[in-house]
Amino acid sequence: MKKLGIIHTTPVTIDALKKLVSGMIPECETINILDDTILPQLINGGTLEDITPRWEQYAKVLESRGADVILSACSSVGEVVDVVQPKVDVPVMRIDEAMGEHAISNATKIGVAATLETTMGPTINLLRKKAEEIGKTVEFTQQVASSAYEKLVQGDKEGHDQDVAAVLKQLASKTEFVVLAQASMARVVATFPTEEQSRFLTSPKLGIAAVKEKFEELASK
Repeated sequence: MKKLGIIHTTPVTIDALKKLVSGMIPECETINILDDTILPQLINGGTLEDITPRWEQYAKVLESRGADVILSACSSVGEVVDVVQPKVDVPVMRIDEAMGEHAISNATKIGVAATLETTMGPTINLLRKKAEEIGKTVEFTQQVASSAYEKLVQGDKEGHDQDVAAVLKQLASKTEFVVLAQASMARVVATFPTEEQSRFLTSPKLGIAAVKEKFEELASK
């Protein structure tokens, strides 16, 4: 059986990704590691370099547990993947990379929504990198719904979703696609009318589809 190791920074992504994996890669076992101290540390002035050593340890634990692929479920720390990949012998992936590739391939005006400033930078960096790789000029419009994250931490999921929805609709009015910088925001899009949902790009489904492709690639070797 295939094994996917996932490193989370919030419990919000655990069940959502587990359901996606079971639906899209049914023959895959998921091993989860959660460290919910990472985001507070980054919010309070911590740097990626501060959290990289323990993230690397989590990756090594997952590798020792037999993970065939390791996935970072948090866009705020997505850039740690490039640092850690040489330290382990299995592929390490970002949940948001496939979303970034899709957005850049299909639009020149992209909105980027986040509930954390710490996520906005890495997401914009990823999108710019993907645009540079194909020599494309892209205009970005950014908006952070900081009140939404505060409400989520307090357990007010409904308030979080309302604030996120307002930001998403505002960005959609001025761009071709809106990229959701955090996997935890994805469920909000499901509440929109079906005909509107294609305007919003979320990382979970695209990310797990990329993981499935990686498993297929490994199996063919």
